[in-house]
Amino acid sequence: MLNIGWFSTARGESSRKLLITAFESIQKGELQAKISFVFCSREPGESEKTDLFIDQVRSYNLPLVCFSVKKFAETYRQKIAIKDEQLPEWRLAYDRKAMSLLTQFDVDICVLAGYMLIVGREMCDKYDMINLHPALPSGPKGTWQEVIWKLIEEKATESGVMMHLVTTELDRGPVITYCRYSLAGPQFDNFWKEVSNRTLAKIKNEQGENNELFKRIRQAGFMRETSLIIHTLKSFSEGKIRLDKHKNLIDSLGKYINGYDLTNEIDKTISRK
Repeated sequence: MLNIGWFSTARGESSRKLLITAFESIQKGELQAKISFVFCSREPGESEKTDLFIDQVRSYNLPLVCFSVKKFAETYRQKIAIKDEQLPEWRLAYDRKAMSLLTQFDVDICVLAGYMLIVGREMCDKYDMINLHPALPSGPKGTWQEVIWKLIEEKATESGVMMHLVTTELDRGPVITYCRYSLAGPQFDNFWKEVSNRTLAKIKNEQGENNELFKRIRQAGFMRETSLIIHTLKSFSEGKIRLDKHKNLIDSLGKYINGYDLTNEIDKTISRK
């Protein structure tokens, strides 16, 4: 059985949906795993949306550890926002304290599901942590919004979603799993024509995220994200992939691989919905 550690800041509905899907997959026996703990970087009372997540965790009787990064930052007279990848000492101290709160739990893999903090080297070394990124391994970096705008700018013909190993380099860790999908066909073609003679700046200025092509690309990626997380965890639990002591990815034949393609499995899941 796979022991999972679940990390979240839980800023919105998507964080709750991810946990719901994972928990229900375990309850139904679809995923042979256990959520050993849920770690939240906010505490009750800090945010109404996070409180909904905390209530959800408690309703599932899952071990919950809340440790406010905001309050911790205030003790160091620091602000939370960190835009570069060189974490200051107070953030590393936060990670160390978080790890000390989690020493009682044994985990095989940790999932960052809406966890809005860059993870420091010590925590990366201690845990095998995986995170979702809304692009192919060769695709754009950044937020999902930045990814979509880049796809439109480059007139991309395909995109995807991937899970990568968390490292100190933001969104640059080794690929664990991925799936791909086409940006051509009836769902997209007319909307590509609509933007073909317009600059990206003009599209952003006139329509922004209400642009239909932007929305279609987001929908195609979003509908695959939860499935990719669940199928990734299933792949670990069933021994189809594993990480060695050096955090290299290995398949069931003992072969080192650069990412495990789950496109067929994800497509089958989506076709059943």
